[in-house]
Amino acid sequence: MADKDSFQASFIHVFPILASLLFGILCAVLVQESSVELEAVLDLPEAGIGFLFIGTIFVFIAGVSATLIYLLMKYSLQFLVRLLIGVSFSVLTFSLVLLYSELLLEVVGVEFPFMILFLASSATIYVILEVILRKGRLYEIVILAFGGATGVLLGASIPLLSGVTILLLLAVYDVFAVFRGPVGKIALKSLDKLPGISFSFRGIHVGLGDLTFYSMLVSRIFLSYGWLALVAATFGVLLGSFLSFKMVEKKGMFPGLPFSVLLGLLGAFLVVCIV
Repeated sequence: MADKDSFQASFIHVFPILASLLFGILCAVLVQESSVELEAVLDLPEAGIGFLFIGTIFVFIAGVSATLIYLLMKYSLQFLVRLLIGVSFSVLTFSLVLLYSELLLEVVGVEFPFMILFLASSATIYVILEVILRKGRLYEIVILAFGGATGVLLGASIPLLSGVTILLLLAVYDVFAVFRGPVGKIALKSLDKLPGISFSFRGIHVGLGDLTFYSMLVSRIFLSYGWLALVAATFGVLLGSFLSFKMVEKKGMFPGLPFSVLLGLLGAFLVVCIV
């Protein structure tokens, strides 16, 4: 997270993150109430140290992606980065709307495949105009919803142990990536020039990846342990976000995952152990 020198953190800065989490929770409820089974993102066995292998692969992919974006920006290939982000964003938007529309209609007991395709196509076109081409006024809202929905997709399609391992490894990598690696360099040089990878609110910038993994954590906890653990995990994520924002006051930039992931998992763990 990078920001201006005059930034002062307050609790109001966590409201957008809460909004993204609430949208993700709605998506998670659809997943829970439907009979549709989501395919695993990484279809590998968790037995033995398999969960650690899965987490390592996931973090490696994240690191390679961030490094690629940085190198393309460094060599003035910004148009190619925007193209890659635009294509990825559009494909994922179509897939997300297709999935959640199907889940919603399945839950309410309605079969209307043409409506699903219409919604998915319309949403994709809108996102291209709103996010990629920056033609609309709802950019931040779209990013918040996108992060929440994508996180649920990951949380619902990755087993609990692998999901927790991924989040912990990403929290460690985030420290390196922000202070020494490609994420921090991207944030310092060209964050505002890359639509679709972050949102701004009252002087603070939060990456789409942070929103996605917050939602992944909360949704995985909810699907595994229910509402009480969900509330505890959500509170932990929000508290961690606030503490991260306070660190931005001193450093100007601070990784968004470590505090939120650790406190979110800790809150859920305490509730599961006590209840």
